[in-house]
Amino acid sequence: MSAFQLFYRVVRRDPLLIVCAFYLLLVMFFAFWGINHTGYDYARISNDSLQSPTLAHWWGTDVHGRDLLTRTLYGARISLLIAAVATLVSLTVGVTYGMISGYMGGRVDNLMMRLVEIIYSLPTLILVIVLVATLEGSATALLKWIGLGWLSPRLVLLFVFIGLTEWFTMARIIRGQVLVLKQQAFVQASLALGQSHLQILWKHLLPNLSGLILVYLTLTIPAVMLDESFLSFLGLGVQAPDASWGTLISEAAALINPVHSYWWTLLFPGGMMGLTLLALNFLGDGLRDTLDPRVRK
Repeated sequence: MSAFQLFYRVVRRDPLLIVCAFYLLLVMFFAFWGINHTGYDYARISNDSLQSPTLAHWWGTDVHGRDLLTRTLYGARISLLIAAVATLVSLTVGVTYGMISGYMGGRVDNLMMRLVEIIYSLPTLILVIVLVATLEGSATALLKWIGLGWLSPRLVLLFVFIGLTEWFTMARIIRGQVLVLKQQAFVQASLALGQSHLQILWKHLLPNLSGLILVYLTLTIPAVMLDESFLSFLGLGVQAPDASWGTLISEAAALINPVHSYWWTLLFPGGMMGLTLLALNFLGDGLRDTLDPRVRK
């Protein structure tokens, strides 16, 4: 039975997974297409400052009179893009590093894992903050030189550095699995038939790791989104007039006071982000159940 058939069996028994998958598809649909049909521009300032939800502004407005629904959907686009790209960087580096380390074994494996442990002990978010602040000017010049000056250098740095701080756990998990798989008969038979090490890694080991990689993917995306939101909350991530869920929550937190809470500025972006993280975690649980040997029986 294939992994997709097993996943279908799990989903069929748990309708909550269908709801989560549908919700995530809905968020992506509105973030990348629906935002163009709200009737407002995410950066347009108006005189309707801090207006509560009305028929004109379904989710109210922020301190600058910008439509909060439009900015929340735009924030979803930015947060999802950062999560997707950073997760791709993390998976690419982590899977490659872990496979090489586990397959080589011996002193090479020991040296590579000690290096991971040293880097893993560093405060990663502080490292990202320092690197982004230090290299933003150089990134701006580099992007202009290669003709990509329209890209935000801070966003590019967030893509890269958040991804490069999330691959350590993946590398250790993949390395442990490869240590087990390389002792299996099919790997030894491939070596006896004269296949190269690269062929064995690509054609035999990687397909056997695909399920584990898929599970870890659904767990890495929420972690990356939380990292980006935390950096944006501190003012070190996405910069105005752009928005992410972290910046929207940061702006809302600054408005909370004993006189007036402006609840809509925090409820809608924070609620949308919280539901998205929950949906991703539920999907991760479903995929983990798919790979559970007990499900196959």
